[in-house]
Amino acid sequence: MQPKILIADDDQKARAPLGAILEAEGFAVDTADDGQKALDMLSAGTYGLVLADLKMPKVDGIALLQAMRERQIPTEFVMITGEGNTEVAIQAIREGAADYLEKPLTADRLSKLKAQIPKLLQQFTVQQKNRELETKLEGLTSYGELVGQSEGMRAVYEMIERVAPSTASVLILGESGTGKELVANALHRKSERAKGPFFALNCAALPKEILENELFGHEKGAFTGSTNEKPGAFEMASGGTIFLDEVAEMSPDIQVKLLRALETRMVRRLGGKKEIAVDFRIVAATNKDLQKAIADNELREDLYYRLAVVELDLPPLRERGGDVQLLALEFLRRFAKANGKKLEGFDDTALEWINSYQWPGNVRELRNAIEKAVIMARGSRVTLEDLTSRRHRASTEYASVVSVPVGATLAEARRQLVLKTLAATSGDIDKTAKTTGMTVQEVRGELQALLERRSRDGQEAGGGEDEEPAPARSDASAAPAAAAAPAAAEAQPVALPPDVTSPVGKAPAKPAAARSRKAG
Repeated sequence: MQPKILIADDDQKARAPLGAILEAEGFAVDTADDGQKALDMLSAGTYGLVLADLKMPKVDGIALLQAMRERQIPTEFVMITGEGNTEVAIQAIREGAADYLEKPLTADRLSKLKAQIPKLLQQFTVQQKNRELETKLEGLTSYGELVGQSEGMRAVYEMIERVAPSTASVLILGESGTGKELVANALHRKSERAKGPFFALNCAALPKEILENELFGHEKGAFTGSTNEKPGAFEMASGGTIFLDEVAEMSPDIQVKLLRALETRMVRRLGGKKEIAVDFRIVAATNKDLQKAIADNELREDLYYRLAVVELDLPPLRERGGDVQLLALEFLRRFAKANGKKLEGFDDTALEWINSYQWPGNVRELRNAIEKAVIMARGSRVTLEDLTSRRHRASTEYASVVSVPVGATLAEARRQLVLKTLAATSGDIDKTAKTTGMTVQEVRGELQALLERRSRDGQEAGGGEDEEPAPARSDASAAPAAAAAPAAAEAQPVALPPDVTSPVGKAPAKPAAARSRKAG
């Protein structure tokens, strides 16, 4: 439905004829005889365009425009002025008016206005849809099968909303495990082809001959053992979407056939002579550096341009901030339900590890880790022991820098270093001491001080428990108990001067006074 037009003019002899002319052109028109009434109508309803006279009682044209901008009313604005008021008209454009129109409204001026109105209404409609989309996506934690509310993922959701209704080919770029097929499926479900098939093929998983057969099909007798004809993916996806994952792994001769299918929308089965018309939309994906792949002749440049009408970048999990915890909780819910387990969540140590680990395998690695943790969990909460494997414990995929707030004491910086290094070593006190250059007794002392402070804080808050914290142990089996402390550390680092930031494992230097006392 086309947005309405509001004419604001106190002159009935000008207002009524202009309204009649625009209605005769098929536009829906409302009128107001002063600026205040026009402002009230704009605030209460949705108008795509307002044509406002400069001189009106109560609120004049300039004041009306300024009030609209203050109230964030997005309606397009055209100022109607008397001849010779060009300075005021220019001021109106500076205030945000789309244009101005001089009185008297001659045939030429009316013709110009009638030609301009559809463009202004279209501009309003596009901007309105964008605003509705931004409102819809703001705070969204999931989008179809995709989960996340980081800025990077909201940009992905917005791109899907914009691109899905079109027929353009889309190339999804992202590391392995980021969810490229889920994005392709979301594009299909949001498109006009949603009722058609969604056919996915992994080009890296199939040998050349099998991939060619899967894509184009074959006729009976095309090769030894082909006793029946078989339609290929392009035929089976006709009316829907075909998703080609790892498309850069496709052999060059198949790339040539794919390029021809994209250009002609015709395919020929292996061993066949007949051209078959197909109606498909193609979405492709790769985790390769495309410029390098093109330079190395792994991907044809002309095919790239056909596939990448729209490029969509999917961020790695390490760049998605709070999405890691959001995804972990969602996977926990799913797998707990699938395995018939009642789990309340993660304990503090496990959650600290989930947030500090870099997840090089992205969402796929996180999903597998949570599924394993749910299966292994014995209590009401998932622990670090349930969550991590030997490979994880040996991994160096942790933040390599510890940052503390400016103004923090040396004791606080030292405690942060111990906690983060302890988290990176999965609670191994001996390894933490060796890595930081401290003694085991010093590490235990830091942990004991932290636990005592937490206990004291809990008692002061009226929520302390009677049980005392278990003493730290130096053997590897002490990991869950000893590593409970890192949860108290600041999860979000802040920027520091260079002399306040220390790499994980490197203890900050002691003050000169402290060194001299020890030496004495």
